[in-house]
Amino acid sequence: MAIALERAAGRPPAMVFHRETELPRGTDLVVLAGGFSYGDYLRCGAMAARSPIMRAVGEFAAKGGHILGVCNGFQILCEAGLLPGALLRNASLRFLAMDCHLRVERAGTPFTGRWQKGAVFKSVMAHGDGNYFADTETLDRLEGEGLVAFRYCDAGGEATPEANLNGSARNIAGILSPNLRILGLMPHPENYVDPLMGGTDGLPLFESLVDALAAAPA
Repeated sequence: MAIALERAAGRPPAMVFHRETELPRGTDLVVLAGGFSYGDYLRCGAMAARSPIMRAVGEFAAKGGHILGVCNGFQILCEAGLLPGALLRNASLRFLAMDCHLRVERAGTPFTGRWQKGAVFKSVMAHGDGNYFADTETLDRLEGEGLVAFRYCDAGGEATPEANLNGSARNIAGILSPNLRILGLMPHPENYVDPLMGGTDGLPLFESLVDALAAAPA
């Protein structure tokens, strides 16, 4: 993740330990990276959502700050109440580690500005609990308000059951907050930001963020 952020922004990000209680002065983006916080005991992300730093992250969100949560970061955002829904065990009950394809469902956000709606890009899934779940009312609201950011699809852009390997509701791979400043997604776009990694399909997400933050009022 640090490589992806530095490649897009031209400088390395500041690292913040979960036991800290404040974000660095001048923070304009918070990223909750993937991994296995607390060994994924209890529900994934449930314990990390109560780490000391999350109070500052919540305050940052309340002020309209931009936040990106990937994989375990998405789980933490849901457990912290910053995004709706939950991430359950994969439908296969197996850990999945493989390439996948995502379709951009909403363009013009701080995270998708470099893509057109309907664009398809390759990403990487590496999770055991990536099955996005929410009640029907919440899912309908996300759809109706255009808050579904990405959907699992095949290489041709079709959101088929076969492309939905973890069983997520309505093939949802990533969602946005109502103000469009918080994004949670399960696959790892940061794994494809350099040709040496096997491709640059994920780089537009980070370049979109740089564009949005550069255009934001000081």
